Amino acid sequence: MHVDEGEVFGFLGPNGAGKTTTVRMLACLVSKSSGRATIGDYEIASRADQPKIRKMIGLLTENVGLYEELSAYDNLDFYGRYYKLEEQKRKERIEYLLKLLELWDKKDAAAGTFSKGMEQKLAIARALIHDPEVLFLDEPTANLDPEASKTVRDFILELKKEKRTIFLNTHLLDEAERICDRVAILKTKLITIGSPEELRHSLSGRKVKVQLQRVDDAITSSVKEMGYQIGEVTANSLIINLKEPEKENPAILRSIQSAGGNVVFVTEVGSSLEDVYLKLVKGE
Repeated sequence: MHVDEGEVFGFLGPNGAGKTTTVRMLACLVSKSSGRATIGDYEIASRADQPKIRKMIGLLTENVGLYEELSAYDNLDFYGRYYKLEEQKRKERIEYLLKLLELWDKKDAAAGTFSKGMEQKLAIARALIHDPEVLFLDEPTANLDPEASKTVRDFILELKKEKRTIFLNTHLLDEAERICDRVAILKTKLITIGSPEELRHSLSGRKVKVQLQRVDDAITSSVKEMGYQIGEVTANSLIINLKEPEKENPAILRSIQSAGGNVVFVTEVGSSLEDVYLKLVKGE
């Protein structure tokens, strides 16, 4: 598989599928057993390349591992020094990240006094302190309350606007659907890869629901005579299977109206990413 520069790439799979292990290999924390992987122009198995890879990536691990006795500011300052950022640059990055993640007023508080949500946000700031080209996020909203989860998701979307390359491990399918440009589904091996939209359409094709004041035989016949398959009919709606709704909808609606139908609204319906995931991973 290939992750493009500036892409938010989601890695989905059940516990034990290999998501965290893959990230640990890509971050040069564990050795691969076979195969080949590169970050930019650098090979993860090359001892000469590994320090260069570590310098260009940011990593949020599943367990945040902060220095609890240090303040939020000093945690970030420590890692800024580790990455050899000059003092002025460190100060600017620390202030920028803590304000962006709504932690500036807690900059002098010990990390050990933080809630889980605050710890997670501080760990994300730590991963970004050196302004990395590639960011690996392993379950960034795990164990967070809804408010903290939203803050983290919004922050990832802000990073997305900067065209930063983000590799996101998650088991939250709605999160992947909202954030990711493409996703891969893993179960110890790669099962499929594509945009959320492509994966949804791969399961059930594309469908539109036409809501009418009423449905009768003349209306259904007008659609069938055009060669379209009707998947479901109710007293006031039709679900029609289409290939390209953007092109086909106008002619279908004209035909329905000619048959006496009064259209209330039209919406596209289809499988969710969750439907695709369960079908591929669990065979449901």
